[in-house]
Amino acid sequence: MPLRSRLALLVTVAVALAVAAVAAVSWVMVRSQLRGQLDRSLMATNVGAELDRIVLQNNCLPPPQQPRQQTAGNLGATVQIVLPDGRHCWVAGPTALPVTEADKQIAAGRRAKTLQTVTTSAGVDMRVLTIPVVAPDTGQVFGVSIAKPLADIDKPLSTLAWVLLLVCGIGAVGAGAAGLWVARTGLRPVDELTEAVEHIARTEDLTVRIPDEGDDEIARLSRSFNSMTAALASSQERQAQLIADAGHELRTPLTSLRTNIELLARSEETGRAIPPDDRRELLASVKAQMTELASLIGDLQELSRPDAAAPGRLAVVPLHEIADAALSRVRLRGPELRFDSDLRPWYVRGEAAALERAVVNVLDNAVKFSPPGGTVVVTLRAGELTVRDHGPGIPAEDLPYVFERFWRSESARALPGSGLGLSIVARTAARAGGSAELRAAADGGPGTEAVLRIPGAPTPPPSEPSVVPDQ
Repeated sequence: MPLRSRLALLVTVAVALAVAAVAAVSWVMVRSQLRGQLDRSLMATNVGAELDRIVLQNNCLPPPQQPRQQTAGNLGATVQIVLPDGRHCWVAGPTALPVTEADKQIAAGRRAKTLQTVTTSAGVDMRVLTIPVVAPDTGQVFGVSIAKPLADIDKPLSTLAWVLLLVCGIGAVGAGAAGLWVARTGLRPVDELTEAVEHIARTEDLTVRIPDEGDDEIARLSRSFNSMTAALASSQERQAQLIADAGHELRTPLTSLRTNIELLARSEETGRAIPPDDRRELLASVKAQMTELASLIGDLQELSRPDAAAPGRLAVVPLHEIADAALSRVRLRGPELRFDSDLRPWYVRGEAAALERAVVNVLDNAVKFSPPGGTVVVTLRAGELTVRDHGPGIPAEDLPYVFERFWRSESARALPGSGLGLSIVARTAARAGGSAELRAAADGGPGTEAVLRIPGAPTPPPSEPSVVPDQ
């Protein structure tokens, strides 16, 4: 069943039940009021004004054979005298009344009065009030039953019931029409959202936007959908840019590698030997290009991982030991450089392998730009890892772009590298809840400072052991 039909049906059922409940309560209240009014009219009957005629035995007549209305004076009711032994004397009204045990007790003087509903032999429901009466001349106690037919209130109640039933039917039909109109009007934004989703699924056009006026749930859903499509479009653009940049970066080492291999292959095919020194240079170039390709592919794999780390990979790790392990690896790449380190204990929650790769990338950057015989200063204090080199530095206008993928400054394009290292550093720091920054040297001297800030504590949590990185 469509949502629109279900909503219309729900409104119809809810309104119909509400109208039916109101009608039922109204009918019951009217019935109670009419019954109460009838009882009060019986109890207000002035029996004393006609007492002399009622108690006269010769005024007791046999009940009529044909229905006819007789009254005792101005009482306007059926009247019957009840004796203690159960005998009764019909006085007025269309028919005699049945004598109950309560009537006998009243006639015997053992009960004050009774108000009850009885059915006559003719099948007529009567509301009967029986009261004790004392004969003024003899002092004899007997009961007088005064009755009025319930048809006096049943007919209006029956008419009221039919009217209320008609009102319920009209209300249900009207509620159905109103529910259908409300469903169509209320779900129109949902229809627009559905059409937009179907359009995107059909055309893959992520530029579609849905109007999101208002503050209701539909507007919130529209804004969420617009945010989702904007994020998807941005992700698609980044993916396309990454593929384009990766293709551009791969083209250079592949071209150089292909050229060198073709030279080696042509030498073998023609029998013209390449001088040993040139051959060694070609082989060294091939090895360097293969190393650069491997590094680029590894960086691309790192960037292709989801931004959110898997919960199972997160653990409390000692950042100072990770930085020390990274220093041990980088020292082999810059044997002519001097490394000064001051690493104070600091424990963070993150991925040990990813954090070590980020620190290695920062140190590699310092090694790449440090002059021969230069010094690289590494400090870790209160969660701030600082790597200072003494190279040419980075121009201030280039600092906003250093963490973008494949971005390389003019001075760095002649050096090996893919332009992805600092992008990986920034992403790893962000996943650990921290940040990365590249700035000019704080003392105003030559070189650049790379700063990693990762929240943590100088001691590991007592309930969770730290993970020591592999050396």
